[in-house]
Amino acid sequence: MREYKMRRGEYLEERIEDMEATIEEYFGPITHTESFKNSELYVVEEPDNPVFSRITAGTVEYGGKKDKLAVEFEERPAEEVIEEGHFDAAEEAVSLKNDFLEEATGRDAKSRRESMKRSVEDDEVPDNVDD
Repeated sequence: MREYKMRRGEYLEERIEDMEATIEEYFGPITHTESFKNSELYVVEEPDNPVFSRITAGTVEYGGKKDKLAVEFEERPAEEVIEEGHFDAAEEAVSLKNDFLEEATGRDAKSRRESMKRSVEDDEVPDNVDD
């Protein structure tokens, strides 16, 4: 499960007022919810795009801090998708993921990658620093 933060000064609930409807619009009908870090996330067991086998997404609430978007895209093996003749579905799947994440976070793919790199670098402790 990946968590994404918003752009500085923006909040998830302002960017996406109805998370359930937005997820259904992008990926298909929600089948149930699942707990993650004391928050309920929406699950789409049979996404409209055949590349995806399952999608879990929603808002993770952090009390005094800004909420984050949590998403897990489970994809079927490429060979299986191609074998079924869904050649265009892969390109559409990439667009769906990027469009959804950009609408929610206000960040394009490049900006999200840079943010993820920074958070990993911030978590690393240099060898010469004592705890």
